[in-house]
Amino acid sequence: MKNDFSLNGKVIVVTGATGILGEAFVNAIADAGGIVGVLGRNEKIANERVAAIENQGGEAMALIADVTNEQDLINAREKILAKYGKIDGLVNAAGGNIPEAIIEPEQDVFQLNMKALQEVMNLNLFGTILPTQVFGEAIKNGGTGSIVNISSVVADHAVSRVLGYSLGKSAIDSYTKWFALELGNRFGDKIRMNSIAPGFFLAEQNRTLLTKPDGSLTDRGNLIIQNTPFSRFGNPEELTGALVWLLSDASKFVSGTKITVDGGFSVNSGV
Repeated sequence: MKNDFSLNGKVIVVTGATGILGEAFVNAIADAGGIVGVLGRNEKIANERVAAIENQGGEAMALIADVTNEQDLINAREKILAKYGKIDGLVNAAGGNIPEAIIEPEQDVFQLNMKALQEVMNLNLFGTILPTQVFGEAIKNGGTGSIVNISSVVADHAVSRVLGYSLGKSAIDSYTKWFALELGNRFGDKIRMNSIAPGFFLAEQNRTLLTKPDGSLTDRGNLIIQNTPFSRFGNPEELTGALVWLLSDASKFVSGTKITVDGGFSVNSGV
Protein backbone atom coordinates (compact mmCIF):
# COMPACT_ATOMS: atom_id res chain seq x y z
CA MET A 1 0.00 0.00 0.00
CA LYS A 2 1.29 3.45 -0.88
CA ASN A 3 2.31 5.57 2.10
CA ASP A 4 2.17 9.28 1.27
CA PHE A 5 3.72 10.09 4.66
CA SER A 6 6.90 8.19 3.82
CA LEU A 7 10.15 10.07 3.21
CA ASN A 8 11.82 6.96 1.85
CA GLY A 9 14.84 7.89 -0.26
CA LYS A 10 14.33 11.64 0.09
CA VAL A 11 17.48 13.64 0.89
CA ILE A 12 16.60 16.36 3.39
CA VAL A 13 18.90 18.97 4.90
CA VAL A 14 18.10 20.23 8.41
CA THR A 15 19.79 23.44 9.59
CA GLY A 16 20.09 23.96 13.32
CA ALA A 17 20.30 20.17 13.53
CA THR A 18 22.64 20.25 16.52
CA GLY A 19 20.01 21.99 18.67
CA ILE A 20 17.33 20.46 20.88
CA LEU A 21 14.51 20.75 18.35
CA GLY A 22 16.90 19.83 15.56
CA GLU A 23 17.62 16.48 17.22
CA ALA A 24 13.93 15.56 17.17
CA PHE A 25 13.68 16.70 13.54
CA VAL A 26 16.59 14.64 12.19
CA ASN A 27 15.48 11.54 14.06
CA ALA A 28 11.91 11.82 12.78
CA ILE A 29 13.06 12.28 9.19
CA ALA A 30 15.32 9.25 9.47
CA ASP A 31 12.51 7.21 11.05
CA ALA A 32 10.31 8.12 8.06
CA GLY A 33 12.97 6.79 5.69
CA GLY A 34 14.68 10.03 4.77
CA ILE A 35 18.41 10.59 4.30
CA VAL A 36 19.38 13.46 6.59
CA GLY A 37 21.91 16.23 6.16
CA VAL A 38 22.65 17.14 9.79
CA LEU A 39 23.77 20.75 9.46
CA GLY A 40 25.09 22.81 12.36
CA ARG A 41 28.15 24.54 13.78
CA ASN A 42 28.93 21.95 16.46
CA GLU A 43 30.88 19.21 14.70
CA LYS A 44 30.97 16.90 17.71
CA ILE A 45 27.19 16.92 18.17
CA ALA A 46 26.56 16.64 14.43
CA ASN A 47 28.73 13.54 14.24
CA GLU A 48 27.03 12.04 17.30
CA ARG A 49 23.61 12.52 15.74
CA VAL A 50 24.72 10.97 12.48
CA ALA A 51 26.12 8.00 14.37
CA ALA A 52 22.87 7.58 16.33
CA ILE A 53 20.83 7.55 13.11
CA GLU A 54 23.20 5.08 11.47
CA ASN A 55 23.05 2.82 14.54
CA GLN A 56 19.28 2.64 14.04
CA GLY A 57 19.73 1.61 10.41
CA GLY A 58 19.21 5.07 8.92
CA GLU A 59 21.44 7.19 6.73
CA ALA A 60 22.80 10.66 7.51
CA MET A 61 25.68 13.00 6.82
CA ALA A 62 27.24 15.69 9.04
CA LEU A 63 27.38 19.13 7.42
CA ILE A 64 29.35 21.68 9.43
CA ALA A 65 28.23 25.19 8.54
CA ASP A 66 27.07 28.56 9.83
CA VAL A 67 23.72 29.45 8.27
CA THR A 68 24.78 33.08 7.89
CA ASN A 69 27.91 32.14 5.91
CA GLU A 70 27.15 31.56 2.23
CA GLN A 71 30.40 29.74 1.45
CA ASP A 72 29.86 27.36 4.37
CA LEU A 73 26.44 26.53 2.96
CA ILE A 74 27.73 26.08 -0.59
CA ASN A 75 30.41 23.70 0.69
CA ALA A 76 27.77 21.72 2.58
CA ARG A 77 25.53 21.57 -0.50
CA GLU A 78 28.34 20.30 -2.68
CA LYS A 79 29.28 17.67 -0.10
CA ILE A 80 25.80 16.17 0.06
CA LEU A 81 25.31 16.41 -3.71
CA ALA A 82 28.60 14.61 -4.30
CA LYS A 83 27.28 11.60 -2.40
CA TYR A 84 23.56 11.59 -3.14
CA GLY A 85 23.22 13.66 -6.29
CA LYS A 86 20.08 15.48 -5.16
CA ILE A 87 18.33 17.38 -2.38
CA ASP A 88 14.59 16.86 -1.92
CA GLY A 89 13.87 18.96 1.12
CA LEU A 90 15.11 21.61 3.51
CA VAL A 91 14.17 22.34 7.12
CA ASN A 92 15.25 25.80 8.26
CA ALA A 93 15.46 25.07 11.98
CA ALA A 94 18.44 27.33 12.80
CA GLY A 95 17.46 30.34 14.87
CA GLY A 96 17.20 31.59 18.41
CA ASN A 97 17.93 34.51 20.66
CA ILE A 98 20.92 35.99 22.49
CA PRO A 99 21.01 37.46 26.03
CA GLU A 100 21.98 40.95 24.80
CA ALA A 101 18.74 41.18 22.78
CA ILE A 102 16.44 40.39 25.70
CA ILE A 103 14.60 43.51 26.88
CA GLU A 104 14.43 43.49 30.67
CA PRO A 105 11.49 45.20 32.48
CA GLU A 106 13.74 47.85 34.02
CA GLN A 107 15.47 48.63 30.71
CA ASP A 108 14.86 51.92 28.91
CA VAL A 109 12.96 50.96 25.74
CA PHE A 110 14.45 54.00 24.01
CA GLN A 111 17.96 52.68 24.63
CA LEU A 112 17.71 49.31 22.90
CA ASN A 113 20.80 47.36 21.90
CA MET A 114 20.48 47.77 18.15
CA LYS A 115 23.50 45.62 17.35
CA ALA A 116 22.06 42.70 19.32
CA LEU A 117 18.63 43.10 17.72
CA GLN A 118 20.22 43.10 14.28
CA GLU A 119 22.21 39.97 15.14
CA VAL A 120 19.06 38.10 16.18
CA MET A 121 17.22 39.28 13.09
CA ASN A 122 20.11 38.18 10.91
CA LEU A 123 20.22 34.72 12.50
CA ASN A 124 16.49 34.05 12.31
CA LEU A 125 15.49 35.71 9.04
CA PHE A 126 18.61 35.64 6.87
CA GLY A 127 19.62 32.36 8.49
CA THR A 128 16.46 31.06 6.82
CA ILE A 129 16.65 32.94 3.52
CA LEU A 130 20.31 32.16 2.78
CA PRO A 131 20.05 28.36 3.19
CA THR A 132 16.93 28.46 1.03
CA GLN A 133 18.89 30.23 -1.69
CA VAL A 134 21.76 27.75 -1.54
CA PHE A 135 19.96 24.43 -1.04
CA GLY A 136 16.91 25.58 -2.97
CA GLU A 137 19.06 25.77 -6.08
CA ALA A 138 19.63 22.00 -5.83
CA ILE A 139 15.95 21.37 -5.11
CA LYS A 140 15.04 23.38 -8.21
CA ASN A 141 17.50 21.41 -10.32
CA GLY A 142 15.96 18.18 -9.06
CA GLY A 143 12.50 19.35 -10.02
CA THR A 144 10.55 18.77 -6.81
CA GLY A 145 10.88 19.43 -3.11
CA SER A 146 9.51 20.82 0.11
CA ILE A 147 10.94 23.57 2.32
CA VAL A 148 9.82 23.99 5.93
CA ASN A 149 10.64 27.08 7.96
CA ILE A 150 10.35 27.41 11.74
CA SER A 151 8.22 30.31 12.93
CA SER A 152 6.92 30.83 16.50
CA VAL A 153 3.78 31.85 18.34
CA VAL A 154 5.59 35.10 19.19
CA ALA A 155 5.15 36.13 15.55
CA ASP A 156 1.42 36.65 16.21
CA HIS A 157 1.45 37.61 19.90
CA ALA A 158 3.28 40.40 21.69
CA VAL A 159 5.43 38.48 24.19
CA SER A 160 7.48 40.66 26.52
CA ARG A 161 11.31 40.79 26.48
CA VAL A 162 11.94 38.96 23.17
CA LEU A 163 11.65 41.81 20.67
CA GLY A 164 14.43 40.73 18.30
CA TYR A 165 13.26 37.13 18.22
CA SER A 166 9.66 38.27 17.62
CA LEU A 167 10.75 40.51 14.76
CA GLY A 168 12.73 37.69 13.18
CA LYS A 169 9.90 35.17 13.39
CA SER A 170 7.33 37.70 12.11
CA ALA A 171 9.59 38.31 9.13
CA ILE A 172 9.83 34.56 8.52
CA ASP A 173 6.03 34.43 8.32
CA SER A 174 6.03 37.13 5.65
CA TYR A 175 8.87 35.44 3.80
CA THR A 176 7.16 32.04 3.87
CA LYS A 177 3.98 33.38 2.31
CA TRP A 178 5.80 35.50 -0.28
CA PHE A 179 8.21 32.77 -1.33
CA ALA A 180 5.49 30.12 -1.45
CA LEU A 181 3.56 32.33 -3.87
CA GLU A 182 6.60 32.80 -6.07
CA LEU A 183 7.35 29.07 -6.05
CA GLY A 184 3.78 28.28 -7.05
CA ASN A 185 3.75 30.86 -9.83
CA ARG A 186 7.08 29.64 -11.22
CA PHE A 187 7.05 25.88 -10.57
CA GLY A 188 3.42 24.96 -9.98
CA ASP A 189 3.08 22.23 -7.37
CA LYS A 190 6.65 20.99 -7.74
CA ILE A 191 8.34 23.03 -4.96
CA ARG A 192 6.50 24.10 -1.81
CA MET A 193 7.26 26.21 1.26
CA ASN A 194 5.43 26.08 4.59
CA SER A 195 6.23 26.72 8.23
CA ILE A 196 5.68 25.34 11.71
CA ALA A 197 5.02 27.69 14.64
CA PRO A 198 6.01 26.04 17.92
CA GLY A 199 4.60 27.27 21.18
CA PHE A 200 6.85 27.05 24.22
CA PHE A 201 9.45 24.30 24.22
CA LEU A 202 12.43 24.33 26.57
CA ALA A 203 15.61 24.96 24.60
CA GLU A 204 18.95 26.59 25.31
CA GLN A 205 17.74 30.00 24.11
CA ASN A 206 14.88 30.27 26.63
CA ARG A 207 15.84 27.95 29.48
CA THR A 208 17.13 30.72 31.76
CA LEU A 209 14.00 32.79 31.09
CA LEU A 210 11.61 29.96 31.91
CA THR A 211 13.40 27.89 34.56
CA LYS A 212 15.61 28.46 37.58
CA PRO A 213 18.94 26.65 38.13
CA ASP A 214 17.14 24.05 40.27
CA GLY A 215 14.71 23.30 37.42
CA SER A 216 11.68 25.01 38.95
CA LEU A 217 9.75 27.55 36.91
CA THR A 218 10.41 31.28 36.92
CA ASP A 219 7.48 33.68 37.18
CA ARG A 220 7.57 33.93 33.38
CA GLY A 221 7.54 30.16 33.03
CA ASN A 222 4.54 29.92 35.34
CA LEU A 223 2.67 32.57 33.34
CA ILE A 224 3.22 30.63 30.13
CA ILE A 225 1.97 27.39 31.69
CA GLN A 226 -1.08 29.21 33.09
CA ASN A 227 -1.89 30.52 29.61
CA THR A 228 -1.36 27.18 27.86
CA PRO A 229 -4.57 25.07 28.04
CA PHE A 230 -2.48 21.86 28.08
CA SER A 231 -0.73 23.25 31.21
CA ARG A 232 2.77 22.23 30.14
CA PHE A 233 5.61 22.97 27.76
CA GLY A 234 5.83 21.02 24.53
CA ASN A 235 8.13 18.08 23.89
CA PRO A 236 10.32 18.39 20.76
CA GLU A 237 8.95 15.12 19.36
CA GLU A 238 5.49 16.68 19.31
CA LEU A 239 6.59 18.90 16.42
CA THR A 240 7.65 16.04 14.20
CA GLY A 241 4.24 14.90 13.00
CA ALA A 242 3.64 18.26 11.38
CA LEU A 243 7.19 18.29 10.03
CA VAL A 244 7.05 14.88 8.36
CA TRP A 245 3.62 15.71 6.91
CA LEU A 246 4.87 18.96 5.37
CA LEU A 247 7.95 17.26 3.91
CA SER A 248 5.98 14.33 2.53
CA ASP A 249 3.68 13.85 -0.46
CA ALA A 250 0.74 13.75 1.96
CA SER A 251 0.79 17.58 1.94
CA LYS A 252 1.45 18.03 -1.78
CA PHE A 253 -1.41 20.58 -2.18
CA VAL A 254 -0.24 22.64 0.82
CA SER A 255 1.95 25.73 0.41
CA GLY A 256 2.28 29.06 2.23
CA THR A 257 0.68 27.60 5.36
CA LYS A 258 1.73 27.88 8.99
CA ILE A 259 1.00 24.93 11.29
CA THR A 260 0.79 25.97 14.95
CA VAL A 261 1.84 23.42 17.57
CA ASP A 262 1.39 25.10 20.95
CA GLY A 263 -0.93 23.21 23.29
CA GLY A 264 -3.67 25.79 22.69
CA PHE A 265 -1.65 28.86 23.76
CA SER A 266 -2.57 30.90 20.68
CA VAL A 267 -6.33 30.47 21.05
CA ASN A 268 -6.47 31.19 24.77
CA SER A 269 -8.12 34.52 25.57
CA GLY A 270 -7.37 34.11 29.26
CA VAL A 271 -11.09 33.84 30.09
